Amino acid sequence: QVQLVESGGGLVQTGGSLRLSCAATGNVGRVNAMGWSRQAPGKRRESVATISSGGTIKYADPVKGRFTISRDNAKNTVYLQMNSLKPEDTAVYNCDANVRPMGLVVDLDYRGQGTQVTVSS
Repeated sequence: QVQLVESGGGLVQTGGSLRLSCAATGNVGRVNAMGWSRQAPGKRRESVATISSGGTIKYADPVKGRFTISRDNAKNTVYLQMNSLKPEDTAVYNCDANVRPMGLVVDLDYRGQGTQVTVSS
């Protein structure tokens, strides 16, 4: 069983910073792309940032220049550094990963339980 364990959410004022972490644990054979998505109340889920196993990065337009995604392949961990936070960044942030579990020959998509980020004005 593969699990994504997230940490780092919380409450911050406008202009503040937070750092999210997510580790893929359990029966992990290989971790492919990792990323973060978010969903605010009453809104559709949106991809925030993704990073491939080779380091190719994509950001959603609303977070470009403010958020930085990175990963530590040795730890199967992805990070999201969020700076200059705005109230519109308030959402539940989920870690997403495409993983090949040990013993399988297929890649599966996993999502973490989510961590709340609240930015006060």
